[in-house]
Amino acid sequence: MATSPSRKKTTAAPARPALDTDPAAFRQLIQRVLDESRRVGATDAAAEVSESQGLAVSVRRGSLETVEQTRDRSLDITVYVGQRRGSASTSDFSDQAVRDTVQAAFHIASHTAEDPAAGLPDADLLATEFPDLDLYHPWDLPAEAAAELALRAERAALSTDRRITNSDGASVSSYEGHFVMGNTRGFLNGYPYSRHSLSVSPIAGRGNNMQRDDWYTSDRDWARLADPASVGRYAAERALSRLSARRIPTGKYPVLFEAPLACGLLGSLTQALSGGALYRKSSFLVDSLGRQIFPGHIDVLEDPAIKGAQGSAAFDDEGVRTQARKVVDGGVVQGYFLSSYTARKLGMVTTGNAGGSHNLVLASRTTRRGDDFRAMLRKLGTGLLVTELIGQGINYVTGDYSRGAFGYWVENGEIQHAVQEITIAGNLKDMFGSIAAVGADTLTRGTKTTGSILLPEMSIAGR
Repeated sequence: MATSPSRKKTTAAPARPALDTDPAAFRQLIQRVLDESRRVGATDAAAEVSESQGLAVSVRRGSLETVEQTRDRSLDITVYVGQRRGSASTSDFSDQAVRDTVQAAFHIASHTAEDPAAGLPDADLLATEFPDLDLYHPWDLPAEAAAELALRAERAALSTDRRITNSDGASVSSYEGHFVMGNTRGFLNGYPYSRHSLSVSPIAGRGNNMQRDDWYTSDRDWARLADPASVGRYAAERALSRLSARRIPTGKYPVLFEAPLACGLLGSLTQALSGGALYRKSSFLVDSLGRQIFPGHIDVLEDPAIKGAQGSAAFDDEGVRTQARKVVDGGVVQGYFLSSYTARKLGMVTTGNAGGSHNLVLASRTTRRGDDFRAMLRKLGTGLLVTELIGQGINYVTGDYSRGAFGYWVENGEIQHAVQEITIAGNLKDMFGSIAAVGADTLTRGTKTTGSILLPEMSIAGR
């Protein structure tokens, strides 16, 4: 398999005006909502106002397929009457609409059963410092320029090799927004943000021997996106490498998860340690705090203050301050992912994770600088490199794991041929506990970062 494309500045002519992200009007609106909530009899209230716009353009076989431009705004209001909660929303910011929406939320709360865990976060947990995390990079990108970028990626894929015979298309998207949120405990803040992406999906082969693969680049800053041509070529090379695909015998083999899929394993950890799954007893990691679930060389770090990262934020969806921490230290669970509500259900304190995790990194203390992708193949020796997973196939209550898969058979550290029509199976508890190595070939997908992950054995159902 080829080396993934490098990042290179992408340029386009300006067109779309950026949003007016001055927070003053939004702050005033939030204050109106909180005052009105108090006036109608709410004991507490929280509100969030947001506005966003986006552009998504797709092309296929050299022609423009779709252009979608969106612009949305919303005011979401939650009021509490004691420990009874009601919510309502509107896209109309007029005084009358605000009053009507507050009244609707209050009416719902008045007729809802009490919930001992309901309520706003404690005031001393709310964020009070708001550093610039470099989250907003608007892209004045006209639809024509977006289409040209997508076409460049697709043309590069189609011209890589004559065996690239078709395309599922390429797309470019640009999204930006801003919000302000506040509550009656004294929190009032918000910020603008952006995210941009480019993807391409070429098809290799003909007749009964056709294979598809894809690749994408995404970032908050459009200037850090990988060059469209390099994305197209890499996607094509991935598709071409699949043409040798065949099945392998059923058995138990060492497995190496390519970095993008290893990020998915980190996502499974997040799900299993989330407050909702824990208090409902629907996780195989219930009561795992202080327990060893990984080998001693594994750490999982959460850092919400990485500048420009997609998971960065000074506060969570409730206004609770975020902080860097070790979720797993030397293989031992040090913390969960809790909101105020789920924390109260568990008799604990929120971890500032209402809305999800913030920039998780799974790392091994044994990883060395030279442990790149090829070095990880050598550590695999003879076994299966997995590059695509199909279907869901995860039971979070038991940890049972069974997924359709595509990958490559490796012998003596060298890829021999592609592998298809197989299923890999195991249990997440065993998989986490047996991680043999983590590569230095780190990749970020969304809010998760890790290198390739080597497991000593999984069950493979083949022929």
